[in-house]
Amino acid sequence: MGSGFRKGSGNVRMSLERMEKAVLANLITQLRRLLDELPKGDPGLAELGISESTEAPGDPVLARLFPDGYREDGEASGEFRRYTEASLREGKDRDSELALRTLGESGDVPLDTEQAQAWLRVLNDLRLALGTRLELSEDDQDRFRDLDEADPEYTMIVTYDWLTQLQDGLVHCLWGE
Repeated sequence: MGSGFRKGSGNVRMSLERMEKAVLANLITQLRRLLDELPKGDPGLAELGISESTEAPGDPVLARLFPDGYREDGEASGEFRRYTEASLREGKDRDSELALRTLGESGDVPLDTEQAQAWLRVLNDLRLALGTRLELSEDDQDRFRDLDEADPEYTMIVTYDWLTQLQDGLVHCLWGE
Protein backbone atom coordinates (compact mmCIF):
# COMPACT_ATOMS: atom_id res chain seq x y z
CA MET A 1 0.00 0.00 0.00
CA GLY A 2 1.03 3.59 -0.48
CA SER A 3 2.24 5.68 2.38
CA GLY A 4 -0.93 7.79 2.55
CA PHE A 5 -0.09 11.29 3.76
CA ARG A 6 3.24 12.77 4.79
CA LYS A 7 4.66 16.20 5.48
CA GLY A 8 6.18 17.97 2.51
CA SER A 9 7.95 21.28 2.23
CA GLY A 10 5.22 23.71 3.23
CA ASN A 11 2.40 21.28 2.49
CA VAL A 12 1.08 17.76 2.91
CA ARG A 13 1.83 15.18 0.26
CA MET A 14 -0.64 12.47 -0.64
CA SER A 15 0.91 9.29 -1.96
CA LEU A 16 -1.51 6.49 -2.78
CA GLU A 17 -1.28 3.49 -5.03
CA ARG A 18 -3.68 3.13 -7.93
CA MET A 19 -5.79 0.52 -6.09
CA GLU A 20 -6.00 2.69 -2.99
CA LYS A 21 -7.16 5.62 -5.12
CA ALA A 22 -9.77 3.39 -6.78
CA VAL A 23 -11.11 2.24 -3.41
CA LEU A 24 -11.27 5.81 -2.10
CA ALA A 25 -12.91 7.08 -5.30
CA ASN A 26 -15.54 4.33 -5.02
CA LEU A 27 -16.25 5.12 -1.35
CA ILE A 28 -16.41 8.87 -1.96
CA THR A 29 -18.74 8.37 -4.93
CA GLN A 30 -21.03 6.22 -2.77
CA LEU A 31 -20.98 8.90 -0.08
CA ARG A 32 -21.90 11.58 -2.64
CA ARG A 33 -24.83 9.45 -3.85
CA LEU A 34 -26.02 9.04 -0.29
CA LEU A 35 -25.80 12.81 0.31
CA ASP A 36 -27.91 13.34 -2.82
CA GLU A 37 -30.72 11.46 -1.07
CA LEU A 38 -31.26 14.36 1.31
CA PRO A 39 -34.20 16.53 0.25
CA LYS A 40 -32.96 19.67 -1.50
CA GLY A 41 -35.96 21.90 -0.68
CA ASP A 42 -36.61 25.39 -1.97
CA PRO A 43 -33.63 26.59 -4.09
CA GLY A 44 -34.13 30.18 -2.89
CA LEU A 45 -33.89 29.14 0.74
CA ALA A 46 -30.98 26.80 0.02
CA GLU A 47 -29.14 29.71 -1.56
CA LEU A 48 -29.44 31.48 1.79
CA GLY A 49 -28.23 28.36 3.61
CA ILE A 50 -31.70 27.50 4.91
CA SER A 51 -33.23 24.07 4.50
CA GLU A 52 -36.89 23.17 4.61
CA SER A 53 -35.91 19.98 6.39
CA THR A 54 -36.49 19.94 10.13
CA GLU A 55 -36.56 16.16 10.60
CA ALA A 56 -33.55 13.93 11.09
CA PRO A 57 -32.88 11.74 8.05
CA GLY A 58 -34.31 8.22 8.17
CA ASP A 59 -31.08 6.61 6.98
CA PRO A 60 -28.83 5.96 10.01
CA VAL A 61 -25.71 7.06 8.08
CA LEU A 62 -27.27 10.36 7.07
CA ALA A 63 -28.54 10.83 10.62
CA ARG A 64 -24.94 10.33 11.84
CA LEU A 65 -23.51 12.73 9.25
CA PHE A 66 -26.24 15.32 9.99
CA PRO A 67 -26.96 14.79 13.70
CA ASP A 68 -29.61 16.51 15.78
CA GLY A 69 -28.36 19.66 17.44
CA TYR A 70 -30.50 19.20 20.54
CA ARG A 71 -31.40 15.62 21.40
CA GLU A 72 -33.77 16.56 24.22
CA ASP A 73 -35.62 19.33 22.36
CA GLY A 74 -37.21 18.31 19.07
CA GLU A 75 -38.36 21.80 18.14
CA ALA A 76 -34.96 23.40 18.77
CA SER A 77 -33.29 20.53 16.95
CA GLY A 78 -35.56 21.07 13.94
CA GLU A 79 -34.72 24.76 13.82
CA PHE A 80 -31.03 23.98 14.18
CA ARG A 81 -31.28 21.54 11.26
CA ARG A 82 -33.13 24.11 9.16
CA TYR A 83 -30.28 26.57 9.49
CA THR A 84 -27.32 24.19 9.31
CA GLU A 85 -28.14 21.23 7.07
CA ALA A 86 -27.84 23.06 3.74
CA SER A 87 -24.42 24.51 4.53
CA LEU A 88 -23.20 21.20 5.99
CA ARG A 89 -24.32 19.40 2.83
CA GLU A 90 -22.64 22.05 0.66
CA GLY A 91 -19.41 21.67 2.60
CA LYS A 92 -19.47 17.88 2.35
CA ASP A 93 -20.16 18.14 -1.37
CA ARG A 94 -17.30 20.62 -1.88
CA ASP A 95 -14.87 18.53 0.19
CA SER A 96 -15.74 15.26 -1.58
CA GLU A 97 -15.45 16.92 -4.98
CA LEU A 98 -11.96 18.18 -4.07
CA ALA A 99 -10.98 14.72 -2.82
CA LEU A 100 -12.12 13.09 -6.08
CA ARG A 101 -10.28 15.71 -8.12
CA THR A 102 -7.01 15.22 -6.23
CA LEU A 103 -7.36 11.44 -6.48
CA GLY A 104 -7.33 11.90 -10.25
CA GLU A 105 -3.90 13.52 -10.15
CA SER A 106 -0.96 11.24 -10.72
CA GLY A 107 2.07 10.67 -8.53
CA ASP A 108 2.80 12.38 -5.26
CA VAL A 109 0.06 15.02 -4.90
CA PRO A 110 0.79 18.20 -2.88
CA LEU A 111 -2.09 19.45 -0.74
CA ASP A 112 -2.18 22.87 0.87
CA THR A 113 -3.55 23.13 4.41
CA GLU A 114 -7.10 23.84 3.25
CA GLN A 115 -7.09 20.84 0.89
CA ALA A 116 -5.59 18.58 3.57
CA GLN A 117 -8.30 19.65 6.02
CA ALA A 118 -10.97 18.92 3.38
CA TRP A 119 -9.44 15.45 3.02
CA LEU A 120 -9.58 15.05 6.78
CA ARG A 121 -13.30 15.84 6.79
CA VAL A 122 -13.93 13.40 3.92
CA LEU A 123 -12.03 10.60 5.66
CA ASN A 124 -14.00 11.32 8.82
CA ASP A 125 -17.31 11.16 6.92
CA LEU A 126 -16.28 7.88 5.26
CA ARG A 127 -15.37 6.38 8.65
CA LEU A 128 -18.63 7.59 10.20
CA ALA A 129 -20.62 6.12 7.32
CA LEU A 130 -18.85 2.77 7.37
CA GLY A 131 -18.83 2.59 11.17
CA THR A 132 -22.56 3.29 11.24
CA ARG A 133 -23.29 0.60 8.65
CA LEU A 134 -21.20 -1.85 10.69
CA GLU A 135 -22.92 -0.67 13.89
CA LEU A 136 -19.50 -0.19 15.50
CA SER A 137 -19.11 0.83 19.10
CA GLU A 138 -16.08 1.36 21.29
CA ASP A 139 -16.57 -2.14 22.74
CA ASP A 140 -16.22 -3.91 19.38
CA GLN A 141 -12.47 -4.59 19.45
CA ASP A 142 -13.08 -8.22 20.47
CA ARG A 143 -15.95 -8.61 18.01
CA PHE A 144 -13.58 -8.23 15.06
CA ARG A 145 -10.31 -9.57 16.39
CA ASP A 146 -10.89 -13.14 15.16
CA LEU A 147 -13.14 -12.33 12.21
CA ASP A 148 -12.71 -14.83 9.39
CA GLU A 149 -11.72 -13.47 5.97
CA ALA A 150 -14.76 -15.23 4.49
CA ASP A 151 -17.09 -13.18 6.68
CA PRO A 152 -18.90 -10.51 4.63
CA GLU A 153 -17.99 -7.86 7.24
CA TYR A 154 -14.27 -8.62 6.99
CA THR A 155 -13.59 -6.36 3.99
CA MET A 156 -15.57 -3.51 5.52
CA ILE A 157 -13.66 -3.82 8.81
CA VAL A 158 -10.30 -3.85 7.03
CA THR A 159 -11.40 -0.82 4.99
CA TYR A 160 -12.55 0.98 8.14
CA ASP A 161 -9.21 0.26 9.79
CA TRP A 162 -7.33 1.52 6.70
CA LEU A 163 -9.39 4.73 6.65
CA THR A 164 -8.56 5.18 10.34
CA GLN A 165 -4.85 4.84 9.57
CA LEU A 166 -5.08 7.33 6.70
CA GLN A 167 -6.93 9.80 8.91
CA ASP A 168 -4.44 9.36 11.75
CA GLY A 169 -1.52 9.93 9.36
CA LEU A 170 -3.12 13.08 8.01
CA VAL A 171 -3.80 14.43 11.52
CA HIS A 172 -0.13 13.92 12.38
CA CYS A 173 0.90 15.74 9.19
CA LEU A 174 -1.29 18.70 10.05
CA TRP A 175 -0.77 18.96 13.80
CA GLY A 176 1.85 16.43 14.84
CA GLU A 177 5.48 16.97 15.46
